[in-house]
Amino acid sequence: MARASLLFALLAVAATAVAGARAPGTATGPPLAAYGNASSVVRRRAVENGLGRTPQMGWNSWNHFFCQINEEIIRETADALINTGLAKLGYKYVNIDDCWAEPNRDYQGNMVPNKQSFPSGIKALADYVHAKGLKLGVYSDAGTQTCSLRMPGSLDHEEQDVKTFSSWGVDYLKYDNCNNGGRNVVERYTKMSNAIRKYGKNIFFSLCEWGDNNPATWAGGMGNSWRTTGDIADNWNSMTSRADQNDKWASYAGPGGWNDPDMLEVGNGGMTEAEYRSHFSIWALAKAPLLIGCDVRSMSQATKDIISNSEVIAVNQDSLGVQGKKVQSSNGLEVWAGPLTGNRKAVVLWNRQGYQATITAYWSSVGLRASAAVTVRDLWAHSSSSAQGQISASVAPHDCKDVHPHTKVICRRKHRRVRIGGYSRSSTDQDSGKGFAVKDR
Repeated sequence: MARASLLFALLAVAATAVAGARAPGTATGPPLAAYGNASSVVRRRAVENGLGRTPQMGWNSWNHFFCQINEEIIRETADALINTGLAKLGYKYVNIDDCWAEPNRDYQGNMVPNKQSFPSGIKALADYVHAKGLKLGVYSDAGTQTCSLRMPGSLDHEEQDVKTFSSWGVDYLKYDNCNNGGRNVVERYTKMSNAIRKYGKNIFFSLCEWGDNNPATWAGGMGNSWRTTGDIADNWNSMTSRADQNDKWASYAGPGGWNDPDMLEVGNGGMTEAEYRSHFSIWALAKAPLLIGCDVRSMSQATKDIISNSEVIAVNQDSLGVQGKKVQSSNGLEVWAGPLTGNRKAVVLWNRQGYQATITAYWSSVGLRASAAVTVRDLWAHSSSSAQGQISASVAPHDCKDVHPHTKVICRRKHRRVRIGGYSRSSTDQDSGKGFAVKDR
């Protein structure tokens, strides 16, 4: 039995996976095989713009810089994505969040880049990013002002603003939901979606409605991703709660449109290295957008190691496009799993309790034959082992393991409280994460 905090494993089998009897303990729903290709059944229509066939990957300015952004930071970030090798792994979008524009439109009603922080303009910045083989994103809001109150929103200016963005070469629009005057949310987002279809067909449309009106049930025909949660914060409770909130909408995600539990906090300092591995592992399994939220120009080697794990990224970018979900849960001891191409499964063993505990993933819960003998691939240790019928690990508090039949195990951690400055936050003792992949032998 392995000992770890979080386990992310990959399991691959040659025979057709079938659901067996319910595994011991309390499960949250039917075994994984029962979900089948649920995303294609529930999501009856998706945006047909050819974008978002796998979850978007890139970087966004907000989680680290908030409004303290300028064109130099954006250029240097694009450089860093190239120089660190992150771009080659799929991190292509360089997204400018709130506060990039002047407070008021010009005399023709157009948005104007902030003259102090973006003196060269957005088009020049897009040209710079494009020359590196990357894509540029901007931010606006389905209201009269953005959430910062520092720049205008796009409400009732949808077509004009999309024409402007297109003329600049913008590739991505994050569209927030502040200062909307109480106007109908579906109507407001439909107007922007229609404007993009008409004047910005190559713009990836990311709806940021915060999940208040269950956008998973209606946004699939409008955009390429939709927020299912409120804003994330750089702490354990916020991260885990977003994972839970996002989980219930799993069947609505699929190629062309993804559930979005908000951007990554990995590397911003509010969680431990092991917690960040858990964060990255669960986002990858859940087919969430992988949008880096730290300063990649000065990130630590530990941060780079997490966000550049190509085996974990491959789970997120698997072309089957079925969101992994929670399949076993008993008193804070959880198994999350999802199907991949090639008759493989990705599995995470996650201990959300405050004590060390053994977690077992039963093949019947993850959609494998109960008697299947598999090769388990550990996605963090990059090693393989064998298992039959189940996989178990002793998992440290607030840690997890990822396995893939071909099973993958991603990370683990041990939780404690530390005091920094005038406030206390969660921390964990560093422990080596494990990820497994399992293949029928």
